[in-house]
Amino acid sequence: MRPSRRAPDEMRAVSFERGVLRHAEGSCLVKFGETHVLVAATLEERLPPWLKGQGRGWVTAEYGMLPRATHERTRREVTAGKPSGRTMEIQRLIGRSLRTIVDLEKLGERQITVDCDVIQADGGTRTASITGAWIALHDCLSWMKTRGMLSTIPLRDHVAAVSCGIIDGEPRLDLDYVEDSDAGTDCNFVMTGSGGFVEIQGTAEKTPFTEDEFNAMLGLARKGVSRLVDLQKMAVA
Repeated sequence: MRPSRRAPDEMRAVSFERGVLRHAEGSCLVKFGETHVLVAATLEERLPPWLKGQGRGWVTAEYGMLPRATHERTRREVTAGKPSGRTMEIQRLIGRSLRTIVDLEKLGERQITVDCDVIQADGGTRTASITGAWIALHDCLSWMKTRGMLSTIPLRDHVAAVSCGIIDGEPRLDLDYVEDSDAGTDCNFVMTGSGGFVEIQGTAEKTPFTEDEFNAMLGLARKGVSRLVDLQKMAVA
């Protein structure tokens, strides 16, 4: 039995609350169980210098964790003078994940920055961030369309992410912190609504995992992402 008393293929309760920030063009409070992330999408009429004049836009992301999102206070990275390697890795992953499902030419020469701030962490902060970021991005693009800035919403697909792991020889879906810290194998799957892969991150923490174990986690991830995409569709319907 899992510590959360969930079945091996059962996700935590997932919810999306849209429009939680007054000033952002798109925003969402996403909850994966006790992991809560505030996501804001901001439209900017500017581009990185290397993109100017190419007739296409850009989507990027920033990620951060509030000091008391964890059991003990985490020092703000701004006081250290630079983001940690983990922060850089996660925000690049979020940006890549979103760009795969946006038609950047239809966006025009504009940039959308998606900020993901972890309010409370209990495992899976990057997967919750990616999944909630799709909602905030969708609402930002809808905001643009209603104001005549876009003729259509330039989203090609949904994108969502979920974690899987091997704990005591058992493949499990959507790990919380207790399971993640004890997992022999920990994987993150980023997938589109049509079943395509954006990124797979897999690490053996104790002993190498087998092909059969990987395939078992992949099957769980497909089920989890399918559920998340259904929830995204219901949220923006």
